[in-house]
Amino acid sequence: MVRYQRWLQAGAFYFLVAITGSLLPGTYYVTLLNLIGLHIIIVLGLNLLMGYAGQISLGHAAFFGLGAYTSAILTTTYKVDPVLGLLAGLLLSGLVAVVVGIPALKLKGYYLAMATLGFGIIVAIAFQQMDWLTGGPSGFMGIPPFRLLGWSFKTPTTGFFFVWTVVGLILFLSLNIVDSRIGRALRAIHDSETAALAMGVDAQRLKLLIFVVSALYASLAGSLLAHTTNFIAPSSFGFMFSIKLVTMVVVGGMASIWGSLLGAAVLTILPELLAVFHDLEVVIFGLILMVVMIFLPRGLVRGLLDLWEFRQRKQQGR
Repeated sequence: MVRYQRWLQAGAFYFLVAITGSLLPGTYYVTLLNLIGLHIIIVLGLNLLMGYAGQISLGHAAFFGLGAYTSAILTTTYKVDPVLGLLAGLLLSGLVAVVVGIPALKLKGYYLAMATLGFGIIVAIAFQQMDWLTGGPSGFMGIPPFRLLGWSFKTPTTGFFFVWTVVGLILFLSLNIVDSRIGRALRAIHDSETAALAMGVDAQRLKLLIFVVSALYASLAGSLLAHTTNFIAPSSFGFMFSIKLVTMVVVGGMASIWGSLLGAAVLTILPELLAVFHDLEVVIFGLILMVVMIFLPRGLVRGLLDLWEFRQRKQQGR
């Protein structure tokens, strides 16, 4: 019964987004929705790691870039099919996540954050310096559109339906993960790793598993970015983007799947809206984040629900 509810929720969400995308005028808004979808995929994985398992990562932009560059290089330079390029990106990101995660996840708190931060910086520098392979600071151009079962997603509109179909599937998968035994074990690790170990939970294995899963989410989004924009550059996968991803998780709400969607959407759209303020954009952006964190510390979704419940109780008390 719960699984059917998850299919219904993911399906209703996809239907709403599809209708919205169909009604929006021009390619700019469709492209923006595509970007929101890609950010949602990454943030869903990062929220599984941070919100449910309690492990901080400041290096997920690196996995985003690994997926993008692996798929771009294989399909453009070596003429590999985009599906195989995407799978190769997933394989590489998964292997790197295992290599990084085994030692890094033995650390806790700020030490884990610094370890993943160092990894992210190393990968970002590699993207910049290996210009013979990645195109360097100038970026990598001429990436072919994604092709699947004879369909080619050449335009932002066709890419929109493909990207958001993937978002819907990832949303359904994430909802099922958090309601599974693995999800309950992750919440136990988050609350008290010592207590989880006492109950027989293999904390180290589960932390590594969810770290790899979140890296695969980011790699998938990176491959889709490469094939929907047909151009990538190292600036899209730097340290500041990792910080932005963590901010999306926190603003949307830790341990909230639906909060991940809202946080990714808000922090993707907000810079576009603030662009009219030019030099004051960063200041206003920072002030908005401060207000959200002070008055809605549990995230937008939980905070708005709390405000609604408070208003309902106040009306009932009259």
